[in-house]
Formats: sequence, structure tokens, C-alpha cells
Amino acid sequence: MVRKPNSMYRNLAKKAYTRKEYMGGIPGIKVVHFDMGNLTSEFPMEVSLVVDESCQIRHSALEAARMSINRKLNKEIGRMNYHLKLRTYPHHVLRENKQATGAGADRVSQGMRLAFGKAVGTAARVRENQKIFTVYSNPAGIEKIKDALRHGGHKLPSPTHLVIEMKQES
Repeated sequence: MVRKPNSMYRNLAKKAYTRKEYMGGIPGIKVVHFDMGNLTSEFPMEVSLVVDESCQIRHSALEAARMSINRKLNKEIGRMNYHLKLRTYPHHVLRENKQATGAGADRVSQGMRLAFGKAVGTAARVRENQKIFTVYSNPAGIEKIKDALRHGGHKLPSPTHLVIEMKQES
């Protein structure tokens, strides 16, 4: 079966549908890890990828962006020199009312009768200016971190920008 384009699920049109205990047959999320890199060290700098518009981000897009960012950071600055964190979770269940196509489909298909739809995937609902990914690291690799996050942002359905913060030492 062909997966429909992300533009069909990007908008926040309906209420969130998250009660998985009442539905059967929900596909599992594709996101494998939410924390990558060096999880034990404290880093003085934080660079975040922030979305500019409210939207829904499918779990496959989150995983594609995560893989792209993590691979680039591993290659450029090394696994022990950063901590990458995915800050959203795809709770919202996406539903689709499948229609029959082809010859004689009008007799087979039931149209809009009981058109609740079957679960086809999950998505994270994000607000405007919400942080999606955060990289904690040292200031030495800031240009490579910015480049990796920019490449990962291209895989998301909303325009993005970067926010750089330094931790205050007490």
C-alpha cells in the first residue's frame, strides 16, 4: 500500500486523538532513540532546532531528521562530544478512511458511511516556537552542530530556525 504524502497530515485540523487503549492495530512509532551521544557529561552550550509554525510531524519524519542529525554529528565531532535530545513524542494517532478504486468501486465502496478510519500512523503535534531537537555540546563545534541541525530541519514539514544558549555557571 502506498503511503500518503505528509501534506495530508501536516495541519492541526481536528482534536488530538491519543487514547491508544481503546483502539487496536496502531502501527508502532519509528523513532528508535530519544537521547544520543554522550549522556553522562555536562556541556556548557545548547543549540535547539525550533519550528516556526504549529503543525503535526509524522513519526517517520522525526526519525529521518534524527538519523540525519545524529549521523552528521557522529562523523563531524565524535560521539563523546555532544548530547542530542529529541524533545517531542508522537502521541497523536493518524486515521485514514480507505476508499476502493478501479472498475466497479462504486458498488463495493460504502462512501462516507461510518467513516471513522483505520489507524495508519502517529504524529507529534507541535506549537509555534517549540523546540524539537536540542544538542548540548562545547562551543568548539558550534558551526558543525548548526549545519547538522539545519540539514535535519529540512526533513520536517515546518520551516525551522536555530536557538543558541549558553548555560550560566553558578
